[in-house]
Amino acid sequence: MTLTQQDFESIIQNSSKYIEGDIKWLQHPQHELLVKFKTEIHSDLDLALSIRGTYNLITSALSYHLIFPPYGRIYGLDLGKEHKNPDGKLVGEKHKHRWTEIYRDKLAYVTDDITATQDNPVLVWQQFCQEAIIRHEGVMLTPPALQGDLFL
Repeated sequence: MTLTQQDFESIIQNSSKYIEGDIKWLQHPQHELLVKFKTEIHSDLDLALSIRGTYNLITSALSYHLIFPPYGRIYGLDLGKEHKNPDGKLVGEKHKHRWTEIYRDKLAYVTDDITATQDNPVLVWQQFCQEAIIRHEGVMLTPPALQGDLFL
């Protein structure tokens, strides 16, 4: 199966996407100052969709990515790190990735619809879910470093 632009748009625009349960950040096994989560997305599309989040506790770089195997990231938001597009141009520290048939997930663009900053990952999450038409039936917990806890 090839992921066409029409397929991608159908996934993004589908309003039946939802996540069940709370989201808790876990320490990344290879990086002690990186926390992550991965959660399944349910929908009437019957696809193996998931969301992966990462947060760097030192640089405050935050990412939320919609994953669709075998294609990987088909949609995503990155805050706190620049991206270089295939044409060599740098995109700002707040940007999104949208699947295209030509560039897959490699083309990024500046976004203005996410107004929260990476030091507030919960509010960014809420805005991302609203914008990506994903209903979260639960809460996202604050990453440990923002709670004053570090993994020791």
